[in-house]
Amino acid sequence: MSATAVAKRRAPAAGLGTGAPTRRPTKGYQNAAWVFLSPWIMGAALLTVGPMMASLVLSFTNYDMFGAPTFIGFANYERMFFEDPRFWRSVGVTLNYVLVAVPIKLALALCIALLLNRPRRGQGFYRSAFYLPSLLGGSVAVALVWRALFSREGAVDEMLSGVGVNLGGWISNPSMSLYVLVTLAVWQFGAPMVIFLAGLKQVPAELYDAASVDGAGRWRTFWSVTWPMLSPVLFFNLVLEMIGAFQAFTGAYVVSGGRGGPIDSTLFFTLYLYDRAFTAMDMGYASAMAWFLLIVIGAVTLLIFRSSTRWVHYTGDES
Repeated sequence: MSATAVAKRRAPAAGLGTGAPTRRPTKGYQNAAWVFLSPWIMGAALLTVGPMMASLVLSFTNYDMFGAPTFIGFANYERMFFEDPRFWRSVGVTLNYVLVAVPIKLALALCIALLLNRPRRGQGFYRSAFYLPSLLGGSVAVALVWRALFSREGAVDEMLSGVGVNLGGWISNPSMSLYVLVTLAVWQFGAPMVIFLAGLKQVPAELYDAASVDGAGRWRTFWSVTWPMLSPVLFFNLVLEMIGAFQAFTGAYVVSGGRGGPIDSTLFFTLYLYDRAFTAMDMGYASAMAWFLLIVIGAVTLLIFRSSTRWVHYTGDES
């Protein structure tokens, strides 16, 4: 009997090409999958879902972490919206920070990525050097260095005084202190830069060749080829950086000494939340603030997703 005939006789028995139903995994395999998933499930339940539900319950209570929580309904939310002026100052400071720091950081990351995308000697060294601040920028040590640089008689103040600009230190100036934190955030542009660089590597070279044949210049090529092809990467970076900016804490805490000064000019929302929770021991009120922050981040993220249909272009999208 030929090999072809043997294959034809064995194929139906194996259920190949006959439309036979695929065998479902046995119970033993299912149990093994649950065993391997159990560490993640336990971690998510104990470290994420459980604390979230606990904070939601606490947001309706008066709780100082020493006595039993007392249910007070929506009193924390009413106090937050109608009786606490520092709450609204923290909201304003955080929004200003997000609206200034995120666009500048993404623009700088994109510019550096465009420069590094060109073949040159020592390209790996330059990429590592530009990425290094992202590894160090979130540390307390770097925030302390930043505080020393921008304080009165610090290095930045001395340099500006040398050219006739006397600000008396950025940190002690309420109109400039927020920009100390903005520069610290922008300095950490390495992570979005790497993502932009990966996106640039995926742009087909034939598109640039076609633009060159059509006589398009650099700016025209960028807006007609690079920008549309890079828009999904920009969308990804925008969402991540926006969420991270709303949650910024370490730099503000270290630079302001944990007080959000001067005159609440660096009172980030997370810093004020920390102050209410662990300085004033008002955990119920802090839990309400945390849920407000979660809702705001979710709403802004949803808005970005909804708007993405107008400016994000995917390969093969006919619209």
